[in-house]
Amino acid sequence: QVQLVESGGGSVQAGGSLRLSCTVSGATLSGRCMGWFRQAQGKEREGVASLDWAGSTTYADSVKGRFTISRDNANNILYLQMVSLEPDDTAMYYCAAAIDRWSQSCWVEADFGGWGQGIQVTVSA
Repeated sequence: QVQLVESGGGSVQAGGSLRLSCTVSGATLSGRCMGWFRQAQGKEREGVASLDWAGSTTYADSVKGRFTISRDNANNILYLQMVSLEPDDTAMYYCAAAIDRWSQSCWVEADFGGWGQGIQVTVSA
């Protein structure tokens, strides 16, 4: 029932910017833990950023100061603003949502039950 659709990916030069969007259908974004994950070729999927229902954010050390997670509750959209992109940011990026609202944990993969199909981000040197 819950659908998440990512958009805004693509290819950019190092130092460039992209904003990923995740449109959520079939669930209320308000009060729900949301996150972004990524998986580079040959590597495990890792958490990038999360935003819980109380407004608390968590970022991977590798993206702190460069990525910003935010949400538009009225329009059910989750964003990931990415600036100063680096080649190591190249990965498939996934939007994720907790199945239940008001969840107490919002970081590890097990905290999320709904996943988007993923969208590719490629950063060239």
